[in-house]
Amino acid sequence: MPGPASKRRIPVSQPGMADPHQLFDDTSSAQSRGYGAQRAPGSLGYPSASASPQAAFLADPVSNMAMAYGSSLAAQGKELVDKNIDRFIPVTKLKYYFAVDTMYVGKKLGLLFFPYLHQDWEVQYQQDTPVAPRFDVNAPDLYIPAMAFITYILVAGLALGTQDRFSPDLLGLQASSALAWLTLEVLAILLSLYLVTVNTDLTTIDLVAFLGYKYVGMIGGVLMGLLFGKIGYYLVLGWCCASIFVFMIRTLRLKILAEAAAEGVPVRGARNQLRMYLTMAVAAAQPLLMYWLTFHLVR
Repeated sequence: MPGPASKRRIPVSQPGMADPHQLFDDTSSAQSRGYGAQRAPGSLGYPSASASPQAAFLADPVSNMAMAYGSSLAAQGKELVDKNIDRFIPVTKLKYYFAVDTMYVGKKLGLLFFPYLHQDWEVQYQQDTPVAPRFDVNAPDLYIPAMAFITYILVAGLALGTQDRFSPDLLGLQASSALAWLTLEVLAILLSLYLVTVNTDLTTIDLVAFLGYKYVGMIGGVLMGLLFGKIGYYLVLGWCCASIFVFMIRTLRLKILAEAAAEGVPVRGARNQLRMYLTMAVAAAQPLLMYWLTFHLVR
């Protein structure tokens, strides 16, 4: 019988041998050793972990050639689109007509309401090119006509709303009617200039700008009509009509009659008389259209 001093021998598990008392084998260490024994990244047979598919794609010379060819096609397409856009919509010229600042807008509005105080109506040039509108108050712009047209539509909607006559269809009719009359004006003037054979630097965009200034006076007349009734409407609109008439006469005569003087046409010649009548007709049409497009908005 063994004595108390005898000790029970505990089996020592050898490395790599399973514990006899363990129910399941521990495979975590084996897996970690297996994973650690994998080949180094970038070695033969295993792709590099840091090598992305994009890098592998870019490393291909054929892919680089295809990307260069695609970039050249995109550049050619952009150039073609820009040329076609400039052919139908002169974007470069439009930038000139929107080159305005706050000081120019204030001076131009003052000129539209009080053209009687202005003396020098000549447009300034720099190397045969007119300077930007922000440097010359006499230069035409599209910023004021565009903003005035939008404001006119909003004021028309306000006037219709105060009379319980507002509807989206009626407001759309008001806007389309104003655009239609503006288009007819431009076409009629261009046809008249062609028939009278006027060689002028007056462009279609210049005509749109000059004809669009009447919306400023129309806004003033409708607003005064909403505040003070018919009397305020007729007083302010009458002043604005007279102002736009003087403004158009003094502006267009430099564009139409000055070319006749430069060509040596006699002042009292038949062609020059036609040009004078054309200038007067364009200026006289502005007050009539101002009244026609606003009289139904004030009651």
